Amino acid sequence: MAQVSLREVSKTYTKNVKVVDRVNLGVENKEFMVLVGPSGCGKSTTLRMIAGLEEISEGDIYIGDKKVNDVPAKDRDIAMVFQNYALYPHMTVFENMSFGLRLKHIPKQEIIQRVNEAADILGIKRLLGRKPKELSGGERQRVAVGRAIVRKPLVFLFDEPLSNLDAKMRVQMRTEIHKLHIRLQTTIIYVTHDQVEAMTMGDRIAVMKDGVLQQLADPITIYDQPKNKFVAGFIGSPPMNFMKGAILKKNGKMYFDESKFTVKLVEDMHAKMAPYLGKEVFFGIRSEDIYDKLFVSEAPPENIVRVNCEVYEPMGSEVYLYLNTGKHTFIARVGAHDKPKVNQDMDVVFDMSKVHFFDKDTEETIV
Repeated sequence: MAQVSLREVSKTYTKNVKVVDRVNLGVENKEFMVLVGPSGCGKSTTLRMIAGLEEISEGDIYIGDKKVNDVPAKDRDIAMVFQNYALYPHMTVFENMSFGLRLKHIPKQEIIQRVNEAADILGIKRLLGRKPKELSGGERQRVAVGRAIVRKPLVFLFDEPLSNLDAKMRVQMRTEIHKLHIRLQTTIIYVTHDQVEAMTMGDRIAVMKDGVLQQLADPITIYDQPKNKFVAGFIGSPPMNFMKGAILKKNGKMYFDESKFTVKLVEDMHAKMAPYLGKEVFFGIRSEDIYDKLFVSEAPPENIVRVNCEVYEPMGSEVYLYLNTGKHTFIARVGAHDKPKVNQDMDVVFDMSKVHFFDKDTEETIV
């Protein structure tokens, strides 16, 4: 079994700065876990502590049932794929992939068999005689992954492995790694700052900020039920739109007042929003939950907002509209058929059943 467990794990480089702060994380056997967050959030440091490449300042790490705090990296039965591939330039692809096995004095015939099997899986058998300088970025990444596969480790660790690839190759390799996980049925912990990679690859996502684990859940839960404003804004492309305003009550109905517009809350939100009457909150709405009124057959008048269309950005199958209320700018994601005129006013409809509210001070989710 290859569960990985982090219990109150911290990493401190200086007296007052914790790069990783009391992280508790359980990775199940055969799970694809993604650690995601902005640069400097502590995700790579967390991965390196699991690998044994960084010492733990506090807490415990278990791989299976074994506590590995003091176990050297080479004895943890893990394989790590780095951002920069870390291939030996003077060795062929075969020699790079077999290097770890030769160090362990694995029989020659078994080495050949393992390397050929991994090369078949990754489609790089024809490259076994080449050196890294003769390979493209995608091919080098495949070799780095192949070097990890041949070791047959308990756990695979990936540290931003696609960062150096172009956009098309990133999509292709993302799919390949996902297929590889299904085929090998092994435990993978994958670090990235790219929320698209996180959403498409992970069984669960651990979102980090400033060394602290913000939320741990499956991708859809993270997207639909973010724990706080940071998670809501980090996960999603385009990111969630935020506006600041006050909660008001008129004739038994509750409203969000941005000062330039007012929209009515759905009744299901009243109980949770009641303590915020007369107070400022953050209002959040995703771009796909904003519609051009021209294409909505029945729009409640309380949900219609008058805006100015500042930028029209065609994306092929859809269009991004950059809209301004006079106080806030936000993005709507609409169909390709929608072509409003730039620098002219238009009406949009907010789907108020899908909006989010966050506490102004703590930025925690209210509803």
